[in-house]
Formats: sequence, structure tokens, C-alpha cells
Amino acid sequence: MYRDFISTRLFVTCAVALWVCAMFISAGLAQSATPAPPPEKVEQLLKLLDDPDVKAWIATKGAPAAAETPVAPAADEFMLWSNAVRSHLRGLGQAIPAIPAEFSGASSTIMTEINGRGPGAILVLFGAFAALGFGAEFVFRRLVSQAIRRNVAPVTIEGGTPSRHHMIGRSIFAAIAPLVVFALASIGAFLAFTWPPLLAMLVLPMLVALIAWRVITRLTAILLGFHREQSTPGAQNKMRLIPMDDVMAAFWYRRVALFAGIFFTGWAAARVMTALNFTPNAKSLIVYIMGLGLLAVVLETVWNRPEAPIASRAYRVKEWLLTFYLCLLWLLWVAGMSGALWVGIYALILPPILRTTSTIVKSFFAGPDDAPRPRNPILEVLIERGARVVIIALAAAWLAAVIRLRASGLMEDEAASRIIRGVLSGVVILLAADLIWHMVKGLINQRIERARIEGGDEAALARSGRLMTLLPILRNFLAVLIAVIAVMMVLSGLGVAIGPLIAGAGIFGVAIGFGSQALVKDIISGVFYMTDDAFRVGEYIQSGSYKGTVESFSIRSVKLRHHRGPIFTVPFGTLGAVQNMSRDWVIDKFLISVNYDTDIAKVKKLVKGVGAALLEDEEFGPQIIETVKMKGVEAFGDYGINLSFAMMTKPGHQSTIRRRAYAMIREAFAENGIGFASPTVQVAGNEDHSASAAAAATRDTMARKKAALEKPPEES
Repeated sequence: MYRDFISTRLFVTCAVALWVCAMFISAGLAQSATPAPPPEKVEQLLKLLDDPDVKAWIATKGAPAAAETPVAPAADEFMLWSNAVRSHLRGLGQAIPAIPAEFSGASSTIMTEINGRGPGAILVLFGAFAALGFGAEFVFRRLVSQAIRRNVAPVTIEGGTPSRHHMIGRSIFAAIAPLVVFALASIGAFLAFTWPPLLAMLVLPMLVALIAWRVITRLTAILLGFHREQSTPGAQNKMRLIPMDDVMAAFWYRRVALFAGIFFTGWAAARVMTALNFTPNAKSLIVYIMGLGLLAVVLETVWNRPEAPIASRAYRVKEWLLTFYLCLLWLLWVAGMSGALWVGIYALILPPILRTTSTIVKSFFAGPDDAPRPRNPILEVLIERGARVVIIALAAAWLAAVIRLRASGLMEDEAASRIIRGVLSGVVILLAADLIWHMVKGLINQRIERARIEGGDEAALARSGRLMTLLPILRNFLAVLIAVIAVMMVLSGLGVAIGPLIAGAGIFGVAIGFGSQALVKDIISGVFYMTDDAFRVGEYIQSGSYKGTVESFSIRSVKLRHHRGPIFTVPFGTLGAVQNMSRDWVIDKFLISVNYDTDIAKVKKLVKGVGAALLEDEEFGPQIIETVKMKGVEAFGDYGINLSFAMMTKPGHQSTIRRRAYAMIREAFAENGIGFASPTVQVAGNEDHSASAAAAATRDTMARKKAALEKPPEES
């Protein structure tokens, strides 16, 4: 478990790192495509093209010529791709010797545009406004802490400590509110003055990067329960939303903070280089070099994370494979292969991010120390599945934007565009179906659990048993229904005509119905058994040679657990008449044979006392509706008189009470000299004559035996 947990956290961290890294790549490359101001001749050409006369001439003369121009055959896509990669790498190589000139030109631009100020003045101005924001944040923290100590009483639970949700909410407020004040004080104060355009384009990205880095680190601290000012480790564990110990929390917090710092520094640098008119290749080269820092942080995290108790060979192989995969993604980034890069990033980050989201939500709704708490399945499902929907929707939207930017020619194809729109709409439909299904399943499971534990009178128990029987069948039916509707809507969005599919499915269903009449019979019989409330989960039934306790249902069969252990899976169509032995009450009858000389009235009196004693018994009394009574003489047997007894008990307890009644009746008969009937043999006639006949028979038998022993064997 510990090893799996570490691997999961590793994948999550690396995935998030690469996700942000890829966003950084796309932002940097998109900005690198910003063209420089056109030359003067190009501007003159554009003005000529805007002239109405020129446009009219192009419309009358240029269109036919264009129509007659033959379409050149498309080049091989692989060659285009390889040429683009080589051109991109060649441009990076050519930008290496031009880097010093780029920085020199940037310094000259700053000196020219900002009244003779050098680059150091920009850093001083950034530091001044950052200090102003920190001062406003410090004042806000002091005021809030004094107001809390003076006016707000902590919310407590039974143990006398602040409740977990209150502590988490207070931590979120304490983390985000000061950052809002910092942003308003620093950026707001900067925007309150009029600055040269270039100065604003240089200082604002640095302030935004600083704020974004602090937001990421604060949110990470809340998720990991890592608070340096928190002195009690118990409070940290109570507020931690991702289960781990303090050592691992500190390790991951530092790595995330370092990664976010490098990333936002690179983001601000890319914006600054764009403002200073760096060439696209030079800017891309610098961004890739800074990306090496991101790769170094991720690889260091892979190899230096807290070790598992036993690092097996497979564990080390996984580390090497992950290292190779991360290096491959960085190389794809440098080569400009954005499509393959995004596929690799999505394959790595989406599963662990979704699992971590579910873990955070479950941890938030769980009580302290796994204590049971009242649950709200609708709210929990909405938050958990809603977060998953947001994550997947953002991933799909970002992928659509990348495809639209990187493959604009592909988007001009109507079929390809329709397929892409259909895939994206299909993702939305499946997410909505997943959300609806989990909400329905949560409601049904909550109702089943409530029916399982709630008590009440006989009517309430019967209603609970019926719900426990019908709700699982309803849950399975809704699962199939939601899945079929979602698949049909996705196919329709992809342009597939679902009308013929539905008609074909109907014809196929009729054919299947003729070929599987037994299956249809089982399903329909099960519906009517449920409608008639013939049996419920937990009841003991008998049908033909099958008997046992009902454990569960499916669409076509019922599972019966025999009292000796075996379980029968019986189709509904073969059940037939059902004997339900667990409804309302049970009358149990049994016979006892006594000697012919027994006093019947005395037996009846003794059994009446046994019945009274059973009613007073703490174990058996509550289960008896009518205690054991003697009904009278049932028949005259060969060896004694057969007496009939009967009692009424609650279902399932008759056998135990009957065994106890047997034991008590035997003790009462023994104490009062009443004997049970048993087979006997009586020999009538004169005693001397009988003895002589027996002795003669014995002598004859011994003589025959002696003669047989003395007879010689026959010759062959």
C-alpha cells in the first residue's frame, strides 16, 4: 500500500509539472509567432490592396485566373513534418550566436523607451511595488488576527478542538485573502500611475508571476497540510486533504514550490522578451534552456522522493522508465512536435489527477480519524464529479485550441472539423452521463443503506425489505439505460445516423427474443415476482427442490443460500410456486408418543407449565406468539398414544424453540414418571413349556453345526 501510494503521488506531481510545462511551451511558442512590424514597402502594398479600385480589378480579373490554376498535388505529410522539425531545430541552432546581440538590443530598447533608464531601474521598480504589496498584506493580516481574537469564537466539536471543516475554511481564507490584498496593493498601485507602454509591459508580467507563484504554493500547503506556523502536528494531520505523513508533505511542498518558481520565472521572462522584440528563435531557445530547470526538478523528484520500505527491482525499473519518458517529452517539446507532446502529457497526467481529485473530496467529507459522519451523497458527488468534469473539459478545450492553432489546414476540411466537434461534444455528453449516473447511484445506495439499518414495526420492516429487493434492480436498469442513451447521443454527434441503428436493433431484438424465449421468460417472471412481492432479500423461501435464504437478485435469476452453505442460482422462470417461510408468523406442529397407561390430563398440565416457562425465557419469549400447547390425542399407534402439540412463533425461530421445548418436556416427563412409547416383545403361554422348547431348539442347532463340521469334503 505504501509503495502504491508513493507511486501515485509521484505520477501526480510529475504529471502536474509536465502539464504546466506544456502550457508554458504553448504560451511561449504562440508568443514567439508574433511578427515584427512590417517594412515600409509592405505597408504600401497593404494600403494598395485596401483600395476599392484594386479590389474590384482583383475580383473581375484575378478570380477566373485563380479558378483555372491547377491544384498542386499535396506533398507527403511525413516529409512536411520532418522538414518542419529540421527547420525548427536549424533555427534554434542559428539563434545561439545571436543571443548576446539580442540582449544588447533589448538593453538599448529599454534605454531608448524609458527615458534613459537601464534594466536595473525596472527591477527596482518591481521590488518597490512588491514591497508595497507585502506591506499591505502585513497590515491586513494583523487586522484580521485581532478581529478574530476579539469577536469570533472557534467552532468546536465534542473533543473541544476546532472542527476540521472550520479549520480548512479558515486556512483557505488566511491563504487567499492576503494574496488578494497583495494583488490590489501592488498591481492596483502600479496601474494608478501613467507609465511608458514598454515599462508597463515589463513590470506587470513580473508582478503577475509573483502573485501566481504565491497562490500555487499556498494552495499546495493547504492540500498537503504543510503550515510552518502550525505548531501542533495533530492539527496538520487534521487539515491534510491528501493522506501522507509530515516528511512526505514537506518533501512535495518544497518540490512544487521550486517547480512553480522556475515556471513562473520563465513565463515572465517570455513575456518580457516578447515586449523587447526578441526574435522567435532566440526566445524559444531561452525558453527551452529554462525548461531544463523544470526537467531537472522533476527528475530529482523521481529519484530523491521518500523511499518505499522495500525498493524492489520492478520499483527501480519503473523509475528508469519514468525518467526516459520525461526526457522524451522534453525532446518532443524542443523538436516542436506539439501533437505527440500533448498526447504524452494527457496519457501521463489525467488518470492521477482524477484519482487525486477523488481522494481530496473524500478526505474533505470524511470525519476526523475516519469517524463515521452523516453523508450527503448528492453534494459529495456534485463536488467530486464536478471537479472531474471541469478538469476533463479544460483538457479537451485546451487540446481543441492546440489543434485549431497547429492544424488550421485540417480544420478547413469539413469532415475533419465535424469529427473533432463530435469528439469534443461526445466528451461533454459522457461527462454529463457519468455525473447523472453517480448521483443516481449515490441516492439509491444511500436509500439501501438506510433500509438495511432502520427498524420499526412489522410494516416498516416489510417496506425496508422490499426496497432492498427492488432498488438494486432499479440501479442496474438505470445504468444500462443511461449508458445506451449516452452512446446513442455520442454516435449522433459524430454524424452517425442512429435511426437505422435503432430500427436494426429492434429487428435484432425480435430475432433474439425468438431465439432466447427462456431468457425473456426469466426476465418477465422476475418482474411479476417483484410486483407481487413474493419474496425479499433476507427471507427464507422454498420452490420445488430449491430452498434457502434470498441473498441477491439479477435481471433473470435469484441467489438462494441453503442453510447448509451451498448457494443456488435459480432463474425466475423455473421457480414456479414459491413458499415464503419468513412472513408474519409460523405454526410449528410435532408429535410425541407416550405409553398406553399414561395419564393424558397430567401430560396436558405438564406441557402447559413448559409453555409458561418458555414465555418467561429471556431468549425465547420475545420470539413466541402462541406458546406450545397440547392439542390432544392424534392417533393410537402400535406401541403407544400419539399426542399432538403446536405453537406459533416468529419466522425463522421455530426450530430453535422446538428443540428447547423437546428438552423441557423430557425433563418434565422424567420427573413425573411418564414414559415415552417404545417397541416391546411379549411371549405368551406356560413358562416351563417355553423354557423346554427353547432348550430343545438350542440343542438342535448345536447338533446341526457339529454334523456339518464332521462331514468329509466331496471328491472332485
